[in-house]
Amino acid sequence: MLQFRAIVLSAVAALAIAAPAQAGKLAIVIDDFGYRPHQENQVLALPNTVSVAVLPNAPHAREMATKAHSGGHEVLIHLPMAPISKQPLEKDTLRPDMSSAEVERIIRDAVSKVPYAVGLNNHMGSAMTSSLFGMQKVMQALSHYNLYFLDSVTIGNTQAMRAAAGTGVKVIKRKVFLDDTQNEADIRVQFNRAVQLARRNGSAIAIGHPHPTTVRVLQQMVYNLPPDITLVRPSSLLNEPQVDTSTPNGAGPATAQPQKPRNPFSGVKLCRAKKGVEPVYASRYFEILGDSIRHSTLVQYMTLQWQGWGNK
Repeated sequence: MLQFRAIVLSAVAALAIAAPAQAGKLAIVIDDFGYRPHQENQVLALPNTVSVAVLPNAPHAREMATKAHSGGHEVLIHLPMAPISKQPLEKDTLRPDMSSAEVERIIRDAVSKVPYAVGLNNHMGSAMTSSLFGMQKVMQALSHYNLYFLDSVTIGNTQAMRAAAGTGVKVIKRKVFLDDTQNEADIRVQFNRAVQLARRNGSAIAIGHPHPTTVRVLQQMVYNLPPDITLVRPSSLLNEPQVDTSTPNGAGPATAQPQKPRNPFSGVKLCRAKKGVEPVYASRYFEILGDSIRHSTLVQYMTLQWQGWGNK
């Protein structure tokens, strides 16, 4: 019996060493494609599980999207959306106050300029993605295409998941920005953070940009992932559990005035007197005043004292 148990334990240990459990899936997306072909070609030399997001109005958008697809990389449309801060904007940047027709036109144009795209993520966009009314128009437009939405999460209270409800558009969310700074040590820290989140939560999406420092870090680290982490395309995470931490900010346009609290007494009819109010003359006023004083508690008490009430 002991010998049998030893054989079983040895077999289990051998299987654990030979096939470690896949604890986490890591997706990496490189934004801002279409402006710097030289650096972008270095990204395309990485494993084709690294995905790219192409700005539709960039001068090399179609070229880089086609080249990425040919190399097996997943292609997304990197659609400009209005930020809260004042800064230069790309052509056809989506704004919350745009009409549904204008939003549909911009998305249709972007789809035509970025061939082979299977998803879309936002470029900037804190003002747009925090507007439920604006994002509902985006999701309605996206529902006409077989595209998922990768929320870059450029603001905490993003309304993307809430806006997609009922449209059939699948939403996934970025967990880590790799290169908020262009310091290689910082980028390595962020890369390792993405790995840890993938291990802990089962999956994580990291977004970076084709900066030389980012490319160098990726060239070193994507080939040395821990054995329990698998590099995947974002589309493979569409069925992973997603948590919506947003709070509703109203479905009306940003320019709409806040509604006044409802008056619970509105609609109650007043009971109007059938006869007018009779005038009150001075003699009647003093008569009522004198009667009130005469029957007041103080006067009653003083009268009783005067009459000897309470004397032994």
